[in-house]
Formats: sequence, structure tokens, C-alpha cells
Amino acid sequence: MNLSLMHCRSALVATVLTAWALAATAADIGQVKIAKGQVTIERQGKAMPAVVGARLQVADVVKTGADGSVGITMDDDSLLSAGPNSALSLDNYAFDTTTNQGRLDTSLNKGTLSVISGRIAKQTPDAMTVRTPNAILGVRGTEFVVSAND
Repeated sequence: MNLSLMHCRSALVATVLTAWALAATAADIGQVKIAKGQVTIERQGKAMPAVVGARLQVADVVKTGADGSVGITMDDDSLLSAGPNSALSLDNYAFDTTTNQGRLDTSLNKGTLSVISGRIAKQTPDAMTVRTPNAILGVRGTEFVVSAND
């Protein structure tokens, strides 16, 4: 095999790996900043530990155990904090860093959630919602706490 062909193959492999890495991170919408006790991320039917730095994606469900709590920073700087025995679904997320336009929809299936809204809700207040089993909350302020009990 000549050197030119080897160089082309190496470049092709590097291009494919770069494209794959970009595609993998393109779906990332936030990350775990704090995780205490039992905290898991359910993604596509698989559960994994929610360690500090873990990147989150749309459709992830973050769950905490009886001793668990988690702090999440979304890419628009929204801060989500779930307390013990919580289940938080990240249902929909889109964010344009240039215009600060976007949408953030979550579902608190059980437990407690504290929110400090980020750039999405500050730009367009009705662009953020939190669903609970009994209500849909449209975010109009910058900070709130919600609880969904069994």
C-alpha cells in the first residue's frame, strides 16, 4: 500500500470519527452539575449512573432515590434541581445561542423540582413548561419550586 493511499484512509477515518463525535454531542442539551446519593439517567431503556459531568439528551429521565438529589444545568443556563424520590423527564429542548430563542419542556412525574430559568424563558416566557401528573405549569417568573406526590 502506498503512502498516499494510507494518508487518504487515515483522513477518511478521522473525518468519520469527527462527524460521529459531533453527531453524538449535537443531541446534548445540558449536564449534571451535582449528584448526591442514588441518581440515575434512563436513556433508551437503559439506566446509567448520573455522575457529575454526565451530558443529558432529550427524552432522558433523571431519577433520584430516597437519598438522592441532582443539580442540572441546561445549555441555556436554566438550573434544575430535583430532590429525593424524583423522576424528571426532559421532554423537549431546542436552543439557539445567537437569538436565545428556544423551547424547554419537562415533566416531573414524582418528587420535587426547583427551577431557575435560563435564557430561553427570559427571552420568551411561555417557551418553558413543567408538566406534573395533575397540572401543566407555564413558566412566567425566573424561580419556582414544584412538587408532584404519589
